[in-house]
Amino acid sequence: MVISGKYSIFAPEMSILSRKYPFPISSHWLRDCIMYCIIVFLILYLLQPFGFSMYQGNKLLVSLLFGFVTFCSCLVFGLAERPLHKNITPWRIWHESLSILCLILFIGICNFLVFSVVFSFPITLDLLLLFLYWTLIIGVFVTICSVSLSYYRYLRNQLEALLDKTTDQQTDITITIHDTNVRGNDLLIPINNLLYIEAQKNNVSVCYINNDKIATAEIHTTLAAVLDDLQTYQNIFQCHRSFVVNLNNITSAQGNSNGYQLKLGTCPTTVPVSRTYVPKLKSFIA
Repeated sequence: MVISGKYSIFAPEMSILSRKYPFPISSHWLRDCIMYCIIVFLILYLLQPFGFSMYQGNKLLVSLLFGFVTFCSCLVFGLAERPLHKNITPWRIWHESLSILCLILFIGICNFLVFSVVFSFPITLDLLLLFLYWTLIIGVFVTICSVSLSYYRYLRNQLEALLDKTTDQQTDITITIHDTNVRGNDLLIPINNLLYIEAQKNNVSVCYINNDKIATAEIHTTLAAVLDDLQTYQNIFQCHRSFVVNLNNITSAQGNSNGYQLKLGTCPTTVPVSRTYVPKLKSFIA
């Protein structure tokens, strides 16, 4: 979500490649090095592809060698890549995709060179280009699967880190929910305290934080009138025909492209996001 006005709730959905990739490198880097090492070892030793079954030497040691080369390749690539994660903020999906693809190519080239030494195989430009061609095809498939599964698993379970919050920018802002009754009392609350607003027949129920406790107030007005009054605040988002939510207070979301259930801090009520509003919600993901 970009509060500067570049994107709003009516903006088209952002390209998935430009969204933030929420996993820090430190949480899975070394684990992936070991995983790739084991995968390469098991493929060579158990499946014995590429004519490896015809090798007359010790297949176990050679398989371990390629697994070790894979681990070292991942380690070197990871150490070289870590400064990029620190300097490129935010790290986006296209950064992660390109990184994985380059890693696969680097692993492939290192193993190709070791293969040529172990089997005394001559290296020619045509053979190298053919190898890179097939490695690239496989790498694109692996990259798409890896990034897509990781991202959507995270999106399904945790939306908070994907949303740029404007809480600090709105510390001193108070909003007014106007009561249309002749003797009605308007509700004035800090915008950061607003959780959600629900339409209920001729009234709206406003859920907000009051003295660190969850409070509700019924105001005689319509959801359309509330949205009209709060249209300048782009973190106030209509997620359902009956619900308006403060995006700053979303702590988690569960669901899929058909709809989400939003959790707002300690509020016991989950707020639905209907299928119609899912693309608009995703447009707030930076």
